[in-house]
Amino acid sequence: MVSTAMGNMKITEQRNQTSSSTADSNQTSQSDRKLGYTAERVIGNGSFGVVYQATVTGSRETVAIKKVLQDRRFKNRELEIMQKLSHSDVVELKHHFYSRGKNRDEIFLNLVMEFVPENLHYAIRTHAKARRLIPYLYTKVYIYQIARSLAYIHSLGVCHRDIKPQNLLYCPQRHMVKLCDFGSAKILVKGQPNVAYICSRYYRAPELVFETTEYTTAIDTWSMGCVFAEMLLGEPLFPGESAVDQMMQIINLLGTPTKAEIKSMNPDHAPVRLPDITATPWETRIPRAPPGAIDLLSKVLCYDPTKRLDPLACLGHPYFDELRQEGTQLPNATRLPNLFNFTEQELKLMQDRNLTDKLIPQHLRSSFGLPESKFAQDSS
Repeated sequence: MVSTAMGNMKITEQRNQTSSSTADSNQTSQSDRKLGYTAERVIGNGSFGVVYQATVTGSRETVAIKKVLQDRRFKNRELEIMQKLSHSDVVELKHHFYSRGKNRDEIFLNLVMEFVPENLHYAIRTHAKARRLIPYLYTKVYIYQIARSLAYIHSLGVCHRDIKPQNLLYCPQRHMVKLCDFGSAKILVKGQPNVAYICSRYYRAPELVFETTEYTTAIDTWSMGCVFAEMLLGEPLFPGESAVDQMMQIINLLGTPTKAEIKSMNPDHAPVRLPDITATPWETRIPRAPPGAIDLLSKVLCYDPTKRLDPLACLGHPYFDELRQEGTQLPNATRLPNLFNFTEQELKLMQDRNLTDKLIPQHLRSSFGLPESKFAQDSS
């Protein structure tokens, strides 16, 4: 049993013949063998449960274990979604098992995931305390990986619904970013309503503030833009203290939404009177933004969800061209992380959207079995 006490706790898998343990996946085959873990410290907690850093008995591998109370009547949506995901920019689910609580009726689901030491919230806060910003090339590398992770999960119909710096893990040595915490995630089905009160306030899309229940994965795109701006600013872009204040923070930057824009966010919303405010220039709000960043932000942080540049299209934005240039190095003179290890599914998405020539660097095209791009031919 996993307890919430600190210290070197021994965690042993307990298989339970209950309705909550019937999920099928590649990981469940591992349930045929007993695994032991030593929980070393709590690295996260909240209404969802507790997350531990733990060590696998025998292999000494470091993992993260998220322990949540399981309702016997329902399957766990987070588990079902994570079992569908396999991508270098999404935290890996290695295994899962069930354990009993102090009360016999309590069943806990334990998600065993790869361990990533830090998150972007910590990185942003640490730099801010030192009165510095994350170096711009690092920001570019991080937001590229975030966009890639969202393009991947959105292609599967999955909406994360809680994109924020705390849910973006990163390795400071390798500068790899991985999307985590699918506790709020859902596969959206057109025509089926969803709860509007979702996503952490600072990163909540305006259509959610307008209480729409028929939103799309564009809410994740908005949140990604907020994270991007936060890395460029060193502080949240829209730090609203309430839903009303959140909307006013957005209006003060983007200006008062038009009737058409309000309709695009929620066609069923009751008429509302908003103050007539002119948009603030992005360059005024984020004065030290590097070239290209403002253009990308403006295409992501807009009222109309259908006009937001989706994550796959974001990857092709000129802001990221530097990453596609052969020989680009990080500020510490090390190589970029592997940003272009595209899967067959990603290649298919690019092909369907006519983005292959734009997204695959010229010097890597031969490794994908592709001819020289027409862009290179035109420039020669």
